[in-house]
Amino acid sequence: MDGSVLYLAMPSITSAITPSTDQALWILDIYGFVVSSLLIAFGSLGDRYGRLKFLLTGAVVFGIGSVGAAFSPNPETLIACRALMGLGGATLLPAGLAIISNLFHNPRQRSQAIGIFAATFAAGFAVGPVIGGLLLSRFDWGSVFLINIPVVVLFLAFAPTLLREVRTTDPGRVDALSVVLSAVGILLAVYSVKSAAAEGFSAAQAVTGLVGLAILVWFVRRQFGLEHPLLDLRLFKDHVFTVAILTGLLSLVAWAAAGYLTGVYLQSVLGYSVLAAALLVLPGAAVLTAACIGAPGVVERIGMRSALIASHFFMGVGLLLLLLTTTEHGVAAFIASSVVTGVGYGFSFSLVADTAVAAVPAERAGSAASIAEMSNELGNALGISLLGSLAALCFRLSGPDIAGTLNETLDTPGLSAATVAEAEDAFLTGLHVAVGVASLLCLGLGVLALRWVPKEAKAEEKAEADSVAATR
Repeated sequence: MDGSVLYLAMPSITSAITPSTDQALWILDIYGFVVSSLLIAFGSLGDRYGRLKFLLTGAVVFGIGSVGAAFSPNPETLIACRALMGLGGATLLPAGLAIISNLFHNPRQRSQAIGIFAATFAAGFAVGPVIGGLLLSRFDWGSVFLINIPVVVLFLAFAPTLLREVRTTDPGRVDALSVVLSAVGILLAVYSVKSAAAEGFSAAQAVTGLVGLAILVWFVRRQFGLEHPLLDLRLFKDHVFTVAILTGLLSLVAWAAAGYLTGVYLQSVLGYSVLAAALLVLPGAAVLTAACIGAPGVVERIGMRSALIASHFFMGVGLLLLLLTTTEHGVAAFIASSVVTGVGYGFSFSLVADTAVAAVPAERAGSAASIAEMSNELGNALGISLLGSLAALCFRLSGPDIAGTLNETLDTPGLSAATVAEAEDAFLTGLHVAVGVASLLCLGLGVLALRWVPKEAKAEEKAEADSVAATR
């Protein structure tokens, strides 16, 4: 809910506190980068000290960050508060999934519970813009962050009673250096990409990127020498696991980038109000929610492999429909795209964790689940930073060269009609390039899944063989 509201609130935030192009992208994606860089580490700490304890602590930190964000007087403060929200959010996903998995020991019930868990994300995406649109039509932009507070208060009131503590008896030691390397490497590498898109290439930008990549290489090499690695890269030797993680990553890359760019498109190009734009999101969000909940039933009918492959092609084809948008018309194409991609996103969100866990031995299921969750959060951040930066680069190269973003350009006084049209055309070009790349990635992964994911019968034989081997 918080993320989808923020996409629609960005034009209002841009007008109110005037962030630069780079700052605007950081406001959107600093949350995802903090979460993704700390997710596995916090998952290990939760195993050691208790998942419920981490959930409660994370909710408090998330609430404090939300209040700070609501009253931020400048972009720097808002970015810092969004980072604090990410610090709290990093405890929520792995802990929540672990507790839910522990509540349901029957595999079919657990699969349904995970599907419902995934559907709550879609439901938040659906109701967030509507609630945010109502708030933004009556109150200041800071109100979109204050809607988190009632949820946090209710959770803190009921969670200690309704949920039970979950911890692992032998979680292993958390490697502090790996935590630092992963976080710093990701931030430096992505900052370099974002800076190139917003301001052009420079020596400082290139050095920053190379340092970030070097740190990430160091991180990867270190994992192979640790008894308890922060990221168990050996799991990627399994092709099914690799496809599942890439699916989780790319589905969120596409979803986040399309959500952000189409939110700006509906408001700043087609001229819809925040509330009207939010209502246009509802059909796709409803399909996404239904697909999350219905995914286990679809799997029973057509199999996990077919459902996973179908998710890629639904996403890829749905994204291509956005290429039909123009500066004058595009609502029908947007709704059709959101409905078609909603099926793919729903299947993906519901199936990735189950597929990843099923592909590895039982003793490594915890690591697999953590990596699956990390792929989602990292994809959410990369979608905005990389594809958002690609769209920003296209705008900078083909736009009127007045400001770095469409909203900044349109807020400039004294613009001629020709300049406004040039800016809108440049933004639409960036939108088309970004979603085109996202679509090709999804379709390409679908083809890879056709080759790498074994047919159901073979998968069942493998599972039976593993079971016999374990019994012996």
